[in-house]
Amino acid sequence: MEYINNASTGAISSGSGAVNKILCCECGVPIEPNASNMCVPCLRSHVDITENIPKQAVIFFCRNCERYLNPPNEWVQCTLESKELLSLCLKRLQGLRQVKLVDAGFVWTEPHSKRIKVKLTVHGEVMSDVVLQQVFVVEFTVNNQMCDDCHRTEAKDFWRCMVQVRQKAVNRKTLFYLEQMILKHKAHENTLGIKPNTGGLDFFYATDAHARKMVDFLQAVLPVKVTNSKKLISHDIHSNSYNYKYSYAIDVVPVSKGSLVCLSKRLTQQLGHIAPVCLVSKVANSIHLIDPQTAQMAEVQNMAFWKSPFEAICNPKQMVEFVVMDVEIIRENQRKTFPGQGPVSHRHTLADVWVVKSSELGINENTIHVKSHLGNLLKPGDYVLGYDLREANVNNADYEKLNADTVPDVLLIKKSYDKTVRKQSRNWKLKHLNEEIVVDTDIENEYNEFLEDLEEDPELRQNVNIFKDKNKQQIPVDTNDMDDPSVPRITLEEMLDDLVLEDEEMGDAS
Repeated sequence: MEYINNASTGAISSGSGAVNKILCCECGVPIEPNASNMCVPCLRSHVDITENIPKQAVIFFCRNCERYLNPPNEWVQCTLESKELLSLCLKRLQGLRQVKLVDAGFVWTEPHSKRIKVKLTVHGEVMSDVVLQQVFVVEFTVNNQMCDDCHRTEAKDFWRCMVQVRQKAVNRKTLFYLEQMILKHKAHENTLGIKPNTGGLDFFYATDAHARKMVDFLQAVLPVKVTNSKKLISHDIHSNSYNYKYSYAIDVVPVSKGSLVCLSKRLTQQLGHIAPVCLVSKVANSIHLIDPQTAQMAEVQNMAFWKSPFEAICNPKQMVEFVVMDVEIIRENQRKTFPGQGPVSHRHTLADVWVVKSSELGINENTIHVKSHLGNLLKPGDYVLGYDLREANVNNADYEKLNADTVPDVLLIKKSYDKTVRKQSRNWKLKHLNEEIVVDTDIENEYNEFLEDLEEDPELRQNVNIFKDKNKQQIPVDTNDMDDPSVPRITLEEMLDDLVLEDEEMGDAS
């Protein structure tokens, strides 16, 4: 080593304060003394500040949902040459923390080449006060890998949580209403699969949180009872982790709209001394009851029902058709009231109605006198459906305790219309959770009864999405365009347009 000015190595003259210089060991250029004894150009040619940064890496891409894997187990949506994809690529470079990143950008590659190139500019300090800048390119290989969500979708049978909805009842109209509520509020979005089963539906989920969200929704829209359980699938003794499968059993109240129920004596006192034999007028987040003879209403909450449960003594299948012979409206001052009576419905009108069974018309001239809440709908000559309790086979402990003189012979439920005409003129439809369900005759009849309830009850239609049926040509705009305005129907204003996506072939303009 040859030094300039014959000074000691790296020594600083105490007299003048000038720094002695040495020659570069590579090119011989005079430089200030440093640990490597090399000038900056020679040092840059010998030292690589990017030696700990890999020049090739791998990222994973799911072809089904078009998302990239962000380790450890997060899948993100990124477009080519986007900021999100650049951030994901930089996270895959482990040695990037040892240098200072100055600039980063994409180098154009073919979209189908499964290669992504990123140009990086970094600064690195190799010795005291010596900072080197280097530009290099890292090539990423895109490998295909199916994400967890798509894997569960393809597996179809994979599930971690299950919600079983059951109704132990003869009539299933409450389940039809629940199905429409789920569709309207899109409560089934996180389900892996929906399987119809005897008496209800099974919902399958990947996480317990999604299943609990569904259970909370069911508790908010219907009176239900929830029972949960879990089963141990596997256990890792090293990490002390457990793998469970959770199940939630949902019991829906065993009554539907139009069912006839018999209340216990204690429950009738709690509900404003309503008559023990009542009609279920609506099943929502609570059970709405009405006395057909006095139009008195009552509401049974979820907790009250499961403390004193009751079942239907007559179902809509047991309704008998009657012919109205005469109707006399009961005025307000003629109604019987008592202290502590519950609220009375103002939508209904009490009336004395004389009816005859349709099967006995012209044979039996003895009419049956009934007090009914349908006075505003009935007129002589109309047909009405009701329960004939004289011929009904009722097996209920509370019903047997009642005095026979207090039990009415006949209870009128709703006005009857021609079902064939109503079905043919029905220009709307409903959507379903599973379109592949095989429907037998009994379920089809119950479903038609549910559709008739929607036509007759405007409040029930508020919680249901009704769509236009393009297969029906005649569409009435309002009630003035209908053949018989007395028949309840759904107008065009209440219907939604059904979205149908169809691929049309491109043709020449000529």
